[in-house]
Amino acid sequence: MARYMEALTVERGGFRIKVPESWWEFDVRPESRDDSIRRMVNDRIAQRPELAQYKDVYNDFLRKAAADAWKSGALYCGCMAENFGGDTPITGSVTVSMVGGRNERGEPLSTDPSVIASQLAVKEAKKEGDSWRKVTTVDIPGVGPAARTYGIEDIVVPGDALNRTIRAVLMQTYIPVPGQEGKVALVGGSSQVLDLADSFFDIFDAITSTFRFTG
Repeated sequence: MARYMEALTVERGGFRIKVPESWWEFDVRPESRDDSIRRMVNDRIAQRPELAQYKDVYNDFLRKAAADAWKSGALYCGCMAENFGGDTPITGSVTVSMVGGRNERGEPLSTDPSVIASQLAVKEAKKEGDSWRKVTTVDIPGVGPAARTYGIEDIVVPGDALNRTIRAVLMQTYIPVPGQEGKVALVGGSSQVLDLADSFFDIFDAITSTFRFTG
């Protein structure tokens, strides 16, 4: 776990964010992502040969994460795929998207965190094992307040004709973009490793807290 102490700063148009240096980042464009992922996996395995047995798992996870990020309009997608001695790698991802919306009158939607939070649905688990979602507001250092949801949620598989779902640890933070009406930076973290939900909430919160606008 020591390598998670080292952070890598990622800069894109209008923002920067820090992620653990061991995370993967790649081009999410359909025409280039598969080659980018293949080269990255091969390079990582060359550095750490003990990961060779998980090559297919890494490739499949990273390709799916890249495809989902592209479909969501993400400007950044970072993924972790690490083995800590278990049978399968621990995987998770963080994406950053710029999103906006308007109401039926064509007016920009409010980006006030308290207003956004009031419009996000809370879901209580009725019994053990149910999905759930909590809504809150947080303060991003150097940025200000933001609305947030987090929980264990059932997410519709993108592009699935049968609307099938997968259950995942999910955190989404809505950060108002200064000077742009109706626009927020959406920082989303997800993992399908449900047993480590609390740890992933901590990781996603720590990464999101490093988000800053630039320019």
